[in-house]
Amino acid sequence: MSENSSLANTAQQSERHEQLKTLQSSRNDLANRQKPELSFWQIFNMCFGFLGIQFGFALQNANVSRIFQTLGASIDEIPILWIAAPLTGLLVQPIIGYMSDNTWGKLGRRRPYFLIGAILTTLAIVIMPHSPTLWIAAGMLWIMDASINIAMEPFRAFVGDNLPNRQRTLGFAMQSFFIGVGAVVASALPYILTNLFDVPNTAPAGEIAASVRYAFYFGGAVLLIAVLWTVVSTKEYSPEELKAFEQYSSESLKTDKPHTRTEQHYRFASIIWTATGLILTLIIWIQALDKQLLILSLGVFSFGPLQLYCALKLKRLSQQNNQLNNQQDKKQSRAQLGMVFSLVDDLFNMPKAMHQLALVQFFSWFALFSMWIYTTAAVTDYHYGTQDVLSKAYNDGADWVGILFASYNGFSALAAILIPFVVMTLGLKRAHMLNLFCGGFGLISFYFIEDPNLLWLPMIGVGIAWASILSIPYALLSNMLPAEKMGVYMGIFNFFIVIPQLLAASVLGVILNLVFEGQPIFALIIAGSLMMIAGVSVLFVKTPATEVTAK
Repeated sequence: MSENSSLANTAQQSERHEQLKTLQSSRNDLANRQKPELSFWQIFNMCFGFLGIQFGFALQNANVSRIFQTLGASIDEIPILWIAAPLTGLLVQPIIGYMSDNTWGKLGRRRPYFLIGAILTTLAIVIMPHSPTLWIAAGMLWIMDASINIAMEPFRAFVGDNLPNRQRTLGFAMQSFFIGVGAVVASALPYILTNLFDVPNTAPAGEIAASVRYAFYFGGAVLLIAVLWTVVSTKEYSPEELKAFEQYSSESLKTDKPHTRTEQHYRFASIIWTATGLILTLIIWIQALDKQLLILSLGVFSFGPLQLYCALKLKRLSQQNNQLNNQQDKKQSRAQLGMVFSLVDDLFNMPKAMHQLALVQFFSWFALFSMWIYTTAAVTDYHYGTQDVLSKAYNDGADWVGILFASYNGFSALAAILIPFVVMTLGLKRAHMLNLFCGGFGLISFYFIEDPNLLWLPMIGVGIAWASILSIPYALLSNMLPAEKMGVYMGIFNFFIVIPQLLAASVLGVILNLVFEGQPIFALIIAGSLMMIAGVSVLFVKTPATEVTAK
């Protein structure tokens, strides 16, 4: 009996040992299929290129209006000339996202676009301050913005590709840090060149000041070097590796079942969008409303023919599949219908959580663009007591606003360092809500702070919100997207940045005139309120069951 018991125990121990070996082997296999964590310096190298890209954007934002006015543009013409920037992003980013999703070569998946975009942007930056006429300068702005978007769009997807979920907040926060640093230095560059190196900041009529030209030369060099650093110092996972990683982490990447729209859906939607766009355009034209509203109405109209195009593509696909079926051949799929169809189809088949996050982005960016458009007018009118653009008080106030904008970018760089630690404590959604509330209270407080010298205090909150807007939504988004569509969905996500910009530029002035007697300080109160609405909205975003925090 004792011998039998001993043999049974030995058999059980042997069986348990085999089970442990199998379990350990399974764990090792799963560990090998996890996306490995990157070191601090690897993430640094991966995000460093954003410093250069932000140099280009900041030089553009700070100096292009000055260039336009130098070449003869009136104040009324500047908004129309500037419309190139959002429209270019609206078109370029989803296209580049789609193309980079379907690229793989010696330089990888995203890095070819970094390199091409950086070279084109550098050339545009160098040529821009030599524009001989206003319309050449406007054309160069289109080229510059398109080139920057070619380089910038894949950077968001690059972080999603290379980092595991738990490190993505850190990766996007690192990008926010470089955005803040780049914005502060590039925005101040002409001032630095003039005051520290005696470079002239004036020029004869029709010529660009030397301080601006040299700032553009320096910025172009920084952009190219920074992006090249990322290209040569980083690697990318192959599509096969990304697919294996995604299969392992599929529980955190669950999206809604795709809702495939039929030919009939697209035909009906085409009629609705086309008719709505035409009606809005006629109303704007007949009522002599602000002509900038035509950008929105024509945008609505143009979406109609796009959907008719998709309906025709689906009809042709159905006919071809019927013929192939008769021939007992393999059916073709929607994925073979080309880039334009895929972009529109993906837009309608976004995960539900992405729809919810788009609402957060809409309110956040409407608030930001309201701040960018109206802060100068609000501060000069409310705090300096003048609307006379030729007065010393107005120009003192406008100069102070420039310092305030530089300060919030500086605060955002500092906030980007702390955001991953806040996320570790509160989670992504609650951290973003807290940060947006800081920005909202900051903007509203402009109304209650009478001393303009104290207006830097609200910019602490604005800087915190800015750093969060540039990082946490992308961390949330990348955690809910399939790897093979990371680029195209990041590009589509840009729609919800551009649309509120166009809307803010078009309707906010009308609202101020009708409701607030044209007082621009109320634009900042509206902006702060919308930013807090965005903070509440983020709590309703449906995230994976186990929300990933930064590490």
